[in-house]
Amino acid sequence: MKRVAIIVAQNFQDEEFVYPYYRVMEAGLKVDVATPGGVDMLGKYGVPARATMDTKDLKAADFDAVILPGGFESPDRLRIRSEVLQFVKEMDEAGKLVAAICHGPWILISAGVVKGRKVTGYMSIADDLKNAGAVYTDEDTIIEGNFISAPHYRNNGTFMKAVIEALQD
Repeated sequence: MKRVAIIVAQNFQDEEFVYPYYRVMEAGLKVDVATPGGVDMLGKYGVPARATMDTKDLKAADFDAVILPGGFESPDRLRIRSEVLQFVKEMDEAGKLVAAICHGPWILISAGVVKGRKVTGYMSIADDLKNAGAVYTDEDTIIEGNFISAPHYRNNGTFMKAVIEALQD
């Protein structure tokens, strides 16, 4: 059974965690929720993310994919955690699926994996992506090799359809 990590910190965008979480489960894949300290986190609107592991225990060898929800505060808290950046970098180097939505690509920037790649994200991080060397494009969902990105939870449908299809190959 394929295994997916969803990484969140406090004040994640509720819709960008809940929808992917249940879509991954619905597809019959194992989902782990990794948080700093392995403690439960709350979304911006109070939805809980019940942790199944600490971000310090993330190992690329254990996972087939990672999903990075947005909400500007959660990715900003995660992008300063060395274990999260190392995990994302190792996932990318292994050619495993790396999916980010909204402000989630901030983590990709800090992991140093966006240069020369077509990526989208929330409009307020377009300059950040460009300055990191990404080819920013304002599209609903972008598939670029092992990267899948989307700018907003209104794109959850196309974003998660692409994620699930990639994991069923």
